[in-house]
Amino acid sequence: SMKKLINLIAGLLLLSSLSACKSDNPVAPVNPENLNVNIIQPEDRSGTIVVEANAQHAEYYEFYPGDFTDTLLSSNLGTFEYKYEAGGIYTAEVRAYGSSGRFIAQDLRVQIDLPTTIDTTDGYATPLSYEGMELVWHDEFSSNTLNQDIWSYDNGDGCPDLCGWGNNELQIYREENSWIDEGLFVIEARRENFQGRDFTSTKIISADKQLVQYGRIDVRAKLPKGQGYWPAIWLLGRNLPQVGWPKCGEIDIMEMIGGADREKTVHGTAHWYKDGHVSSGGSKTKEIGLDESFHVFTILWDEEAIEWYIDDQFYYRLDITEDHQTEFHAPFYFIINLAVGGNWPGNPDNSTVFPARMYVDYVRAFRKI
Repeated sequence: SMKKLINLIAGLLLLSSLSACKSDNPVAPVNPENLNVNIIQPEDRSGTIVVEANAQHAEYYEFYPGDFTDTLLSSNLGTFEYKYEAGGIYTAEVRAYGSSGRFIAQDLRVQIDLPTTIDTTDGYATPLSYEGMELVWHDEFSSNTLNQDIWSYDNGDGCPDLCGWGNNELQIYREENSWIDEGLFVIEARRENFQGRDFTSTKIISADKQLVQYGRIDVRAKLPKGQGYWPAIWLLGRNLPQVGWPKCGEIDIMEMIGGADREKTVHGTAHWYKDGHVSSGGSKTKEIGLDESFHVFTILWDEEAIEWYIDDQFYYRLDITEDHQTEFHAPFYFIINLAVGGNWPGNPDNSTVFPARMYVDYVRAFRKI
């Protein structure tokens, strides 16, 4: 019996030793590998997406929607469902974590197209042809994405050379604040922190792609409402990089400043150089705000003068035959943007509603035959 007892004790000691060896040598942590991500967007245009992620040796996954909501979703299976509340282009991120605590990530470009509630038939419209003129180029925004043969995004806040774009504007421009929906180019200004700025928006230009010199230009648009908004449709001389502003010339087809019932007034202005900066322009006040329906902003431009119109109603003429006005006899490129704040409109206040949208229906450039 003593021998059996000794054997039992020895066996227990052996088991204890084996157990100790096992706990001293845990399974080695593993890093994740080969992350694959798939995005499913239902056709109902609800803003909801489904993200499916898979990676080798992944313990769990995280999804960041990239819409500045501080949202973080976690999943052991790698499947996420998320609803975006605003249309636009977002840079989302999926991370796969291994038992090591390390992760691998993949950025996702998510384009959200929400149904528009804008009645495009509401307001003024102009024809696609005029007697004695030909259509040189136009954009009806009829595709799903911005026409890269015409437009480029002009991103940033102007820094370091022209911070605030020279006007103490508050926004930073980014592609993600715009999209095309039902034949409308939509720019959305948002109150959100991005790269040190508190507001975001979009600016597009046609530099090095589509130019205009003389003729008729029609732009149909519906504008936002609110203190601090500053939508603009304008032209700059192609030689801006060589001669600078204002020697390149500037033609503001339309500017509006929001707040204090100022949305009823459109401004048309030209800027040029004569021993310094010179400007001249006029304005027209409508009975209803430019935010309440679509309007067509027009210039007629030839060798003699530039004339400004809203809904085919003339409101200002500038003679451009002086020797110091050579800027207006050269090619210009388009700019469309929605600024937030600045010297002219002032900054947003507690009455300003975010987000706000600018809708552009078409841009058309004609010239005399």
